[in-house]
Amino acid sequence: MRKEATLNLPNKLTLGRIFLVPLLVVFLISSSRINSIIATAIFLAAALSDWLDGLIARKTRQITTLGKLLDPLADKLLVSAAFISLVQSGRIPAWMVVVIVCRELAITGLRGIAASQDLVVASSWWGKYKMLSQILAIVLLILEAPFAIIAAWIALILTVVSGIDYAAKFIGGSLE
Repeated sequence: MRKEATLNLPNKLTLGRIFLVPLLVVFLISSSRINSIIATAIFLAAALSDWLDGLIARKTRQITTLGKLLDPLADKLLVSAAFISLVQSGRIPAWMVVVIVCRELAITGLRGIAASQDLVVASSWWGKYKMLSQILAIVLLILEAPFAIIAAWIALILTVVSGIDYAAKFIGGSLE
């Protein structure tokens, strides 16, 4: 018997995060200060939903195949859309965003290959630090904080390091 995709609360939160992405972009590409504050609120709400959906899924044992597929997709969409929009507004160099987005897509591809071989892909601490640094960098870039570019550099470095860590584990076959 096939297990059907369940649209439980964690999955609804993940879908909500995906639906917030276009709204975030609309506010990010505007140059007004109020729109930057609204974009920050939208981005932080989406980032909070990422933490919350995982917490609820684990605590209530509502981890589903749909959630395992949608959650990383929602994360990549949110972060990539935010960074790309910030390039358009001149807040971060395009080359940095290309490196970040390419890493995200490459790791998503490796995760897909691993999943097709029924391998479990556990998140490493590097990946968690990477995500946290990306969230911080995006918020600071949206708000045009004076040290935002330093946060972007830290996010870039952690993004590359976590990508190398994941690729090394993938090549070495130690994903579980």
